[in-house]
Amino acid sequence: MDHALPARIRLLREVAEAVTREVIAPQAERVDRDAAWPEQSLRALGEAGLLGLTVPRHAGGEGEGLEGLLAVTEAIGRGCASSALCYAMHCVAAAVIAAKATPYQRERYLEPIAAGRHLTSLSLSESGVGSHVYLSETELRRDGGDFVVDGLKQFVTSGGHADSYVVSTMSSATDAEPGEFSCLVVDADAPGVSFLEPWQGMGMRGNSSRGLLLEGARVPLENLLGEEGDQVWYVFDIVVPYFLTAMSATYLAVARSALELTVHHVRERHFSHTGSALADAPVLQDTVADMWARVEKTRHLVYHAARLGDAGDVDALPTILMSKADVAETAVSVTNDAMTLCGGAAYRENAQLARLLRDARASHVMAPTTHTLRQWAARSILGRPLL
Repeated sequence: MDHALPARIRLLREVAEAVTREVIAPQAERVDRDAAWPEQSLRALGEAGLLGLTVPRHAGGEGEGLEGLLAVTEAIGRGCASSALCYAMHCVAAAVIAAKATPYQRERYLEPIAAGRHLTSLSLSESGVGSHVYLSETELRRDGGDFVVDGLKQFVTSGGHADSYVVSTMSSATDAEPGEFSCLVVDADAPGVSFLEPWQGMGMRGNSSRGLLLEGARVPLENLLGEEGDQVWYVFDIVVPYFLTAMSATYLAVARSALELTVHHVRERHFSHTGSALADAPVLQDTVADMWARVEKTRHLVYHAARLGDAGDVDALPTILMSKADVAETAVSVTNDAMTLCGGAAYRENAQLARLLRDARASHVMAPTTHTLRQWAARSILGRPLL
């Protein structure tokens, strides 16, 4: 499959692999153990020129789409899923900013991102709307040359560490219809911005997925993305394909890492009383073959979906939706099987496979949930409105 990647993406992935090998992977155990935001990982990715992956070339970035995001994020995720998630959310937010960027937004955000000096993140989730990320209860009103924002966002990746956040809000128009919402860039140091308690999750422990509290936060009118109330366009044209591709890359990396660790264990483990190898046991061979097939099928689907999305194919949306649902099933099932085949050693506190198992389980929880993705895919296939 790798030979099918365009040369420019292969080169970017090689850079990501080097950073992962030298900086990110060695920090993964500590990041998980201490629930520490992977500052060194993101700094190294910025120094390597990878923060501008989805920033257009005219603003100094790489101008990559879904396939590039998939290949680079997967490479990072092979070393640390939390680092991959933080990087992925940065790239998705950068793509949202870039979609309809004004000259001001290009200079204020995109160029510093491309230069590795600015980290951003996505802030859509709210407890009141669940996995319906196209809805928002965060209030927006105009006050002179500013917007004033009030609301509480949940599960904001890199919360308290990014330089800016792409935030969804209600439209400020009094006659706005449900689902008409606005999107704007909120600087981390804007008045009225604060964060809730540090993230202490079961898995993905380093992503600092904190609540973002906006209490009369003042944001310049120039930070509005697109037009007021038009952000449903952003959700299904930008946020959904980029977000789901980034998530697919992260959890695909988890599944591939679990498979690799299992193959190594089964190859190397021998019984001392007989000298026979685990690799010669038919029941284990059967399970390893099934794990391999699941990972390979999912990987092909995920890359196929990204290529359809980049090409603007009419079948791209249901394929992207179902690729994320499929990779969630694969990541959970493969890490489960890996724990069984690798035995007691896998259950050590902070063992790598145990970490992968905990990280994999988050794939079903992160909105849109697997059930929502299947519903959207079915509606798209059947010619029904998605919402």
